[in-house]
Amino acid sequence: MSVYQKMASVGQKIFSKHILFKYGFNYSPMYKRSTGKIIEITKDLLHIKVKIPISWKNRNYVNSIFGGSLFSAVDPIPMIQLLYLIGDDYVVWDKAADIRFKKPAKENVYAVFNYTEEELQDIKNRIATENEIEIKKTTEIKSADGATTFCLVHKTIYVANKEFYKQKMKNRKRQ
Repeated sequence: MSVYQKMASVGQKIFSKHILFKYGFNYSPMYKRSTGKIIEITKDLLHIKVKIPISWKNRNYVNSIFGGSLFSAVDPIPMIQLLYLIGDDYVVWDKAADIRFKKPAKENVYAVFNYTEEELQDIKNRIATENEIEIKKTTEIKSADGATTFCLVHKTIYVANKEFYKQKMKNRKRQ
């Protein structure tokens, strides 16, 4: 169990999940360095919005937001959001990611992360029959008015039944 998981376990006894998620990210040294900040989160965790402000901390040589800041501000959200949403009976981890730049970001930018109840149910149903799956999520990093897309981040997330995954790992060790 990681330090962050231990802190979340203790924190959930005091704070609601959405408050813990928001402030856990916003005050974590790992996430603060990305320059992203969670500015909206629904109580059910289905919707999260992140702001990545342009500042001296993330401005690159050509005066736009450094691509590493854009990526690191959005990278952990879909996986951890899903982990919180589907619960402890599943293994969830990032498998792959790529970022596609469309235009230099020379202003504050925003990323929105959404899951639907139907999507979550579909994931659980697929795992019930397949034991392990990969899902794809795309995050658009956009202007404040949503009219301009600066980049797309594509994530592949692995999700498995926890008992199936444990058995799979035991079998690998035996080989």
